[in-house]
Amino acid sequence: MATIEELDLTDSGMGSSDIRSPEVKSILPDEEEEDDESLTERLIGLTEMFPEEIRNFGYNLGSCLTSRLKALYKFSCSATWIMFSTSAIIFAPIIIEIERAQMEEMQRSQQKQALLGPSAAMHMGPGMGMGPPVQR
Repeated sequence: MATIEELDLTDSGMGSSDIRSPEVKSILPDEEEEDDESLTERLIGLTEMFPEEIRNFGYNLGSCLTSRLKALYKFSCSATWIMFSTSAIIFAPIIIEIERAQMEEMQRSQQKQALLGPSAAMHMGPGMGMGPPVQR
């Protein structure tokens, strides 16, 4: 049986011992001997703790979700292409015709201004651009 004096001489382990002391080093494994696991190895190790049915369900769910997302992406690409090409085919002639009408109107106003002078441009109908100012 140990006496009180012998107990006082021993370390109580309350932080006074160094973690690098030889006694602790002999208990702990060397840091150099530890192999670093990659994330993939850790995940594979974690999957082994689940039953086979749950792992299969997770794999099937992931592959189904991936295939559905790919199909949705392909559909959205096709739908976008159809929408923009159709709108270009439908609206391009309208836009071209509007531009042609504006060019004809501008040519008429220039001819009128050349024939009748700058004051004729001021008396054009509404919606027409104003001509150059009249010089006095």
